Amino acid sequence: MKWFAAWFALALGAGSAAAADNPAERVVVVANSNDPDSVRIARHYAERRGVPAANIIALPMATTETITWREFVLGVWQPLQDALVQRGWIDGIAMKLTDNAGRRKYAMSGHRIAYLVTCRGVPLRIDHDPALAAEHAPYTTQRTEFRTNRGAVDAELSLLAAGTYNINAFVRNPLFLSEQANTFEATQVVKVSRLDGPAPGDVLALIDRTLQAEQHGLTGRAYVDLTGPHKQGERWLESVAGQLEDLHFDLEVNRRSGTFPAGNRFDSPALYFGWYAGNVNGPFQLPDFRFLPGAVAVHIHSYSAHTLRSATAGWAGPLIARGAAATTGAVYEPYLELMHQPHLLLRRLALGETLGDAAYYAMQVLSWQNVLIGDPLYRPFARSLQTQWRDREELPALLRPYVALREMHRLEAAGKPAEALGLGRIELKRQPSLAVGLRVAQLLAAEERPAEAVAALGFASKVEPRRADEWALQQTAAELFAMNAAPALAVETYQRLFKVKGLPDEVRLAWLREAAKAATAAQNRRQATQWEREAAVLSAARETGK
Repeated sequence: MKWFAAWFALALGAGSAAAADNPAERVVVVANSNDPDSVRIARHYAERRGVPAANIIALPMATTETITWREFVLGVWQPLQDALVQRGWIDGIAMKLTDNAGRRKYAMSGHRIAYLVTCRGVPLRIDHDPALAAEHAPYTTQRTEFRTNRGAVDAELSLLAAGTYNINAFVRNPLFLSEQANTFEATQVVKVSRLDGPAPGDVLALIDRTLQAEQHGLTGRAYVDLTGPHKQGERWLESVAGQLEDLHFDLEVNRRSGTFPAGNRFDSPALYFGWYAGNVNGPFQLPDFRFLPGAVAVHIHSYSAHTLRSATAGWAGPLIARGAAATTGAVYEPYLELMHQPHLLLRRLALGETLGDAAYYAMQVLSWQNVLIGDPLYRPFARSLQTQWRDREELPALLRPYVALREMHRLEAAGKPAEALGLGRIELKRQPSLAVGLRVAQLLAAEERPAEAVAALGFASKVEPRRADEWALQQTAAELFAMNAAPALAVETYQRLFKVKGLPDEVRLAWLREAAKAATAAQNRRQATQWEREAAVLSAARETGK
């Protein structure tokens, strides 16, 4: 016991010293040497992040996303664990014994890995092996739905420094909700994140866009899809919405049944949290839809990361393909309570913590079915709103309006609506922006100043829509015109929108009906009739499936 106490004190001291160094120097990157793209991604990440090249471990592995337990032990777990011990990343003494899964037993005494990063090409998930789930095997739970050994490769690798463990069901995560990581159990956990996506180019872009976002801090709008099948998940997402409001993001919350419809406003997305659809849908399917650099996007659903090689199946892969820098997902059916909890993830990120630390704070169990995708060193909120606003002249033109919106919301929350309105007017003069113009108009309309609201946003009727994520923003401007006694401007705005190529029929149909009402109010009966007829044709075609 005296030896153990002395060792533990040394371990805690080493942990404190390690915290003061550059964490990039303690990142270990794992690649599949049988996959050239995997090695290329590992080298690119190491070079861009300042991770020493010697920290890359490339091992020959299966090139499929799904592997058996035997393939995992022989091709991933054992060679990686041995290499980490040999290189001094994990302190362990090898034994001659093996466990039921065939893993070598070690006497472990800690590790010095800040994060373990698996790269595209490293297998994603492990299939269930009935032979290793014999009835006599002890389980950590009596619930039958958890009595499986299928899981995520990364979730198993989190226990590389913990020695052997029961692979059936799950292992409690000592970092969950932990404010103090320097406990003996916590020092046994290896925080694992994955750089993966549908195509190698998606992953390289994720790395570069993450670093780009860190230069200015995460900027853009926030979106929450709140309604789902379980109250617990809704409570999580209500908390997310509250936190985003407290952070003063320009926020859109969908409380209707289902996910955001394709025609919903969804401009410049930087933060997205939602559920509960099987596959990516809604605004994400608009042509050329893209997140802003550094975006954090999470959709709760079973099998959301069943594959990362598809840009349309599930959510994790499609979100990365569309430019998200960070997401979480499940490779099988994890059950809601055992997934990453989004409100906890956001809570820690908002405090300036890294993605890797926040994700392990938000996850109850290890040796289960969850994956984290993104650069674990990423700190989306390392720069405060105050700093972003001070340095706004350095921001790219696309981002500046959204920092202005956050500052306007901060002033509104502080009970200074007049100052918020004044700031918005100044920003509109310096850089006309639909997003800022709409907020200024909304504030004026709320004060029953409709003529001023229309004047502030009038330029929207002259704007040529470019990016798909701006279409609904412009349509929202048309709605404001119609509601504030300017139907002619609404008609003009809709006319520009309907010239857009690639506008989905479901979106066009919804907007045609609103446009026809505006045209009627503007006494433009000819235009109203034309749009009514077009809506009728589209509606009939959708009903017949043509």
